[in-house]
Amino acid sequence: MDVSVQFKKGVLELCVLVLISRKDQYGYELAQAVSRHIEVAEGALYPLLRRLVNEGYCTTYLQESSEGPPRKYYRLTDSGVIYMKAMVKEWKAFVSNVTNLIEEGN
Repeated sequence: MDVSVQFKKGVLELCVLVLISRKDQYGYELAQAVSRHIEVAEGALYPLLRRLVNEGYCTTYLQESSEGPPRKYYRLTDSGVIYMKAMVKEWKAFVSNVTNLIEEGN
């Protein structure tokens, strides 16, 4: 089992929510932004975006593009902002606890 793949699956949702909270983004733009930090298959992103929309954490809208067809942008809803903040808080506590565990006894 590739442990880093499991890590990436676990944090992809958090990364996407944080990026969308900074500004509305379309799928390819999100994939590029995430890939600057962690290597993720583009195919993993779209099912996640659909789920976030279905769960009410994101909404979408189409915007004309000068480079082709209209793009579907993703925007956090109010409940998405609350969810993202809770995930960031949990992530920070998780990282801190695991770091403490790793460094214990060193």
